[in-house]
Amino acid sequence: MTIKLLEYQEARAEVVKDLIPAFEKAMAKQGREVEVELVTDPLTDEQFRTKITQELHSGSAPDVMDMGGSYVTGLAGAGYLLNLDDHLDEWDGWDQYYPSVKDGARQPDGSFYSVPHEASIQSLFYRKDVLKRLGVDTSQPRTWDELIGRLKQVRAKTGEAPLVIPAGTAWGGGSWSEGFLPVMAGTGSTFYDAKSKKWDLESEGLSATFDLYDNLVDADLLPVRDLQNPNPWEATKYEKFVEGTLPVAAQGSWGWKYDWGPEGAAPIEDVREKVGTWDYPALVAGTKPYSVGGGGFGYSVNADSPHADAAVELVKWLSSGTALAEQLAAVGAIAPRKDLADTAPYKDEPSLIEAERKLKTSVQPPRGDGEDQVSQAVQSATEKILSGDADGPEAADAFADEAKELLGDRAAR
Repeated sequence: MTIKLLEYQEARAEVVKDLIPAFEKAMAKQGREVEVELVTDPLTDEQFRTKITQELHSGSAPDVMDMGGSYVTGLAGAGYLLNLDDHLDEWDGWDQYYPSVKDGARQPDGSFYSVPHEASIQSLFYRKDVLKRLGVDTSQPRTWDELIGRLKQVRAKTGEAPLVIPAGTAWGGGSWSEGFLPVMAGTGSTFYDAKSKKWDLESEGLSATFDLYDNLVDADLLPVRDLQNPNPWEATKYEKFVEGTLPVAAQGSWGWKYDWGPEGAAPIEDVREKVGTWDYPALVAGTKPYSVGGGGFGYSVNADSPHADAAVELVKWLSSGTALAEQLAAVGAIAPRKDLADTAPYKDEPSLIEAERKLKTSVQPPRGDGEDQVSQAVQSATEKILSGDADGPEAADAFADEAKELLGDRAAR
């Protein structure tokens, strides 16, 4: 039999291509003749979303798809993805997965439709070398007020905005997943209720998060013009953070390799010596600094695959041992399971190993049906703050109104 595996990012396709022969040999030892056809189709995230939806609807999709966890909810809800519960219950490898990773992969119906083969930690990356040169404290800030005080010191000495947090419409979905959501997730307020399957669009945490954006803009601490230009990550994360003129950036653990590593989009020489990470400071009284745990890419199986059992075997094999370690090292992701720390080449990535330790205590952001609509409302509301058309409370009201309209009965009343 032949199984088709889709990879739409080149870096992932390159490493998986070299792993496929070993899987085929493993199957042959079990007396099973299985060939894997790698379908490499370089696409942007939005192009992938559109194309895979069309292919699943028409019945032409591959057997296995590698994709970000945010796509799984909608495709699983539409019945396109295989329910993996029984397969995972029988797999001893599933017991090795961190509970936080499992929680992030569990869908609103309580089932699993993907096997994560990576995880991530989101935090604030900062230029240790720059802040030390400026005489600014580099210890973990306990509160946002404390951090803002330091950022104002940097601003006074450099004349430049010292912090980038994705915001507005130009950054697209990143303004939600890499900007707003990590801040909101640590406020202690309920955002998505898994039991009622509704979004709570008004809370202390939401108000505090919009107020934070407003305060950062008022104090000239965010690079507003860059955030409003096309491809805002280029001028901020890929240029000014690398130069050291913008020394603090909200970022995920993938940044160690994908963004600033030797083969990344914008390499920083001696990145581990020059860059450090802070947990997100507390924003609301009674909370503590925290990091945000998240998923990454995972393997899903086409519900209509004629070779579903073999497809699941491929998914489990790629999500284990050396095969998994090689993927993690290649793309700069952290292990979603406990038993990889001593497996090469992942074990030779100290920044990833350090980030993995935070999975045990990280905050999990809310995920649920309607996330795309909430993301759109966040982008619009934070854009109003950037443009000066709304302050924090006004942006919170605008967000609630737009999200209610977009979500319909998925919004809590």
